[in-house]
Amino acid sequence: MDKADELVALGAARHREGRLAEAESLYRRCLRLRPQHPDALNLLGLLLRQTGRLEEGLALSARAAALLPAAWAVQANYAAALAEAGRLDQAIPLMQRVLAANPEDAMTWRNLGQALVAAGRPDAAIAPLETATRLAPEAPEAWLMLAHARAELGRGEAAREAAMRALGLSRRQPALAEQASFLLAALGAAPPPERAPPAYLRALFDRFAPRFDADLQGALGYRTPALLAEALQASGAPAGGAVCDLGCGTGLSGVALRPMAGRLEGVDLSPRMLEQARARGIYDALHEADLLAFLPRRRAAFDVIAAADVLNYLGELAPALAAMRRALRPGGRAGFSIEAALPGETDRPFRLGEGLRYRHQPRYVAELAKGAGFTVLAEQPCILRQEKGSPVAGVLFVLGT
Repeated sequence: MDKADELVALGAARHREGRLAEAESLYRRCLRLRPQHPDALNLLGLLLRQTGRLEEGLALSARAAALLPAAWAVQANYAAALAEAGRLDQAIPLMQRVLAANPEDAMTWRNLGQALVAAGRPDAAIAPLETATRLAPEAPEAWLMLAHARAELGRGEAAREAAMRALGLSRRQPALAEQASFLLAALGAAPPPERAPPAYLRALFDRFAPRFDADLQGALGYRTPALLAEALQASGAPAGGAVCDLGCGTGLSGVALRPMAGRLEGVDLSPRMLEQARARGIYDALHEADLLAFLPRRRAAFDVIAAADVLNYLGELAPALAAMRRALRPGGRAGFSIEAALPGETDRPFRLGEGLRYRHQPRYVAELAKGAGFTVLAEQPCILRQEKGSPVAGVLFVLGT
């Protein structure tokens, strides 16, 4: 074993132990000695993806895959990286080739199912995910993804069974257990929590980031940011002041808000969404944070706070509205959208839907706003987007201090 091989072997050991900084240093030392070392390229690519550096990791995985076209573990890693980057048209056929050669690869069966769900093909995802659960029945991730696929297809009872299995297997993985419980609540099998779990939101939007703009503006006809900016301007929102874009995502809402901002700050839980937002070059500052942790630290800091399609991931809105009120200056404006309760949903102020978002009673939201010290300046019904071919009804609120 030469020096480069020794370095990558030691790096792999550190990687398995979770000592990622040491592993990265060892892999990079190996590559300085042998820039085309396929194992170092493959493992460093995986590590970079694990630590949020998707594009660099994808590039290294691609180099490793080109050097070892018949090494199916390397090809599987590259396919997973392609899927994370939203390049599903490349990822899915490569996963299928990997599985044709190595049909016992449970993780790639799971990754294939997840990619098919992301591509809008939950029906095609069922068989791969069921195969993954058969090959690795103790892996909660595959059961949870199977539950999501079944829920997408309206197979409520089967989805609940898979989610219960995921919950039972994830007792030592609190984030996964929380996500399984949240799905069960959306399926009516558990009491709904007051909000979506932050770990679930971070994972969801990290996966969604590479194709977020294309999906929302294309197939889903998403116009909420533009409508919200228009409503804020019509309310007399201060121009040229400090604007906070809560749940800024990839910056679609920032594009609409920038003309009214002297300073524009964005806040989001998802680091990959923030990467996309940063690339737009329109924000003066970006913060990776939960809104309920961020706003209390910024008392009287903003003239305008906007939240497009953000509060539908919270059930109980009183803490968020109170935090917005304290973070606004006198004469400030808060603008946000909600998904409106469906006809007949009058028995409670909010309800968690099977789409894992909350629907709210507009009357309840208006009462909370007044209780937080706001004046309701506008309450405008609108269509937020399309979902499964049907319009999603919402309401835009603009509040004044």
